[in-house]
Amino acid sequence: MKRRVSVIIASMVIFYMFLIIPITHVLGNKDHKDRIKETAHNMASEIVSKYDVSGIQYAINDNGSITLSDSAGVYDKATKAPITKDTMFGIGSVSKMYVTAATMMLVDSHKVDLDKPLTTYIKDFSMSDERYKDITPRMLMNHSSGLYGTHYGNSMLFDDNDTQNHDQLLEKLQTSRLKSKPGEYSVYCNDGFQLLEILVERVSGLSYTDFLETYIRNLLNLNSTKTPLDNFDRQRLAKTYFPTIDKALPVENANVIGAGGLYSTAEELSKFSEVLIGKHTDILSEKSVKSMQSPEYKKGVWVSDETNSTNYGLGWDAVSLAPFNEYGITALSKGGDTILYHADLIAIPEYNISIAVLSSGGSSIFNTIFASNVLLEYLKDKGIIKDILPDKTFEPPKQVEMPSDLLSYSGLYGTVDSTINIEINNGVIKLPELGGLIPAQQYVYTGNGQFKSSDGSAVVSFDNQTNGKTYLKLNAYSDFPGIGQMGMVTYEYQKLDANPLNDTTKQVWKKRNGKKYYALDEKITSVFYLDPSILIKNISVDLDHGYANGTKIMDENKAVNAVEIPIMAGRDVFDLNFYKMKQEEYLEIDGFSYISEDAIKPISGGKTSTPTIKPDGHARWYKIDEKSANQIMTVDVPASGGFAVYDKEGKTVNFSRASHKNSVVLPEDGLIVFGGNVGDVFKISLDNN
Repeated sequence: MKRRVSVIIASMVIFYMFLIIPITHVLGNKDHKDRIKETAHNMASEIVSKYDVSGIQYAINDNGSITLSDSAGVYDKATKAPITKDTMFGIGSVSKMYVTAATMMLVDSHKVDLDKPLTTYIKDFSMSDERYKDITPRMLMNHSSGLYGTHYGNSMLFDDNDTQNHDQLLEKLQTSRLKSKPGEYSVYCNDGFQLLEILVERVSGLSYTDFLETYIRNLLNLNSTKTPLDNFDRQRLAKTYFPTIDKALPVENANVIGAGGLYSTAEELSKFSEVLIGKHTDILSEKSVKSMQSPEYKKGVWVSDETNSTNYGLGWDAVSLAPFNEYGITALSKGGDTILYHADLIAIPEYNISIAVLSSGGSSIFNTIFASNVLLEYLKDKGIIKDILPDKTFEPPKQVEMPSDLLSYSGLYGTVDSTINIEINNGVIKLPELGGLIPAQQYVYTGNGQFKSSDGSAVVSFDNQTNGKTYLKLNAYSDFPGIGQMGMVTYEYQKLDANPLNDTTKQVWKKRNGKKYYALDEKITSVFYLDPSILIKNISVDLDHGYANGTKIMDENKAVNAVEIPIMAGRDVFDLNFYKMKQEEYLEIDGFSYISEDAIKPISGGKTSTPTIKPDGHARWYKIDEKSANQIMTVDVPASGGFAVYDKEGKTVNFSRASHKNSVVLPEDGLIVFGGNVGDVFKISLDNN
């Protein structure tokens, strides 16, 4: 199935809430190694054929030896060249385990105390919210710092290892607030691991790339584990693809190195896992390893202690990964996604076994299911477990009479970027898509405070938490044909109070409702130009309740984050700040500017034109009107520049930095964006198609 970048990013969010239910495989009478290899290869081939994965690589490390190393799909679609054990992939957020280990190494050497204020080590770290002084390195590792989430701007770049995201993070945070009291609850936060990267640099006196090389890579002989700042043969990286680009994409650099920027191979990642489970005490002490495996999530508000695949340690997404806990086995897990690469690592300290799975295309969700299922088969074959549990089955619900007190849960609810009005009518709730996988549908009351979907696989209920908030809780399962079954337990929405607006404020926001605002600060090398939905903010205003895109409207030009949701639905929140300059309205989010659609002019319909990047360096957006639609646009592009064209549905028609094509037929009612260095001139010619 084809997936747009926005869908892939949604999958990045979804992954961290899932419990994995294995698919059962029948093995023939072959020896151990051949049986596991065949099972793994069959599953990998299913992922490649059905889930938009061009190539997948995996390895099992058993007590220091690689006992399985294989792949499916191809390194390059054009040549059909196969993936080898030396093919490299981006490992996304699995990179967080390296910066966590690096920080714990500094703890071992008594240079860092996890529970001292972060300002002890990063003295110029400050925020507009005075509570920042209470943030500690531990809170960065267990996602409980209260930071808004992620400053994505100019981080994911094609053939560009610019460090501005890293270099400007402290400056961006100076004007930022916190969404919660530090330590109150854990919700996934990339900025915390970027701050850990800075901490390692400040305390060690080395660049983070040099620290990794000196204290981890060289000691373990990890010759294929690199950062975007390393010099290495980029041809070793598995090729990546996008549906509307007919060739392999340029090299993706995730320039948020501490949070998600490393490249590696499955074999080397599984080898590094030995450090994380205490088999290299010359690198990381047993005490630090145990600390990383502690159930940090229990220190704050949490959805429940039910079987789940998210239960944070230090760095780890899960320190008691499902379904391994159902077998009495403690498994650790970390997954990760960039835009184009995906990864998963599962380690079992008790048996010193780990599995690493890397892919080009797809999602870490698929890698996690694959890793869990193969590892369970491996454990069964070794006699560690007897049988593999079957998939969950469900029956249509039987509606019963609902207690009247549950009607009090009707009302306004919010999540990141949206609000909804939940009404409970005759024991029935209608809800939009939940968790990125559960379709919009109605749920009927079945007793015990629960409402079930028509097939019984999804259950919603209401939780009154210790922080005084009321949440809509989701407990659901989804089937992935040919791979397995996954479940999630998460909070999806938080109950909100109405926020009445005065007439003046209401009128100002009414004019913004439904308008689009276009990103200006993103470099033209950004991978985000593959999908304009990432660069365009659609404003949706709930005038009746006083909210916009899930934020609480404060005055005519400001709205602030309103949700405090543990786990994943509360990640990457934002404020909205509007301002005017030369009669044009702009929107600022996380220190980055967007311009109103009202200021976007049509591209010139003449035979030639020359858009130029102005002194502010902003990207230049244009509409495609009837004068230019259906004409062939050819652009003489400066070396530092590029452009993208989108149709009226937002589909990418051409992105020159990825396709290396400078001619395109302009779609009716589409968009064009030009970007580059200040003074770059784009010489455009239009010809009838």
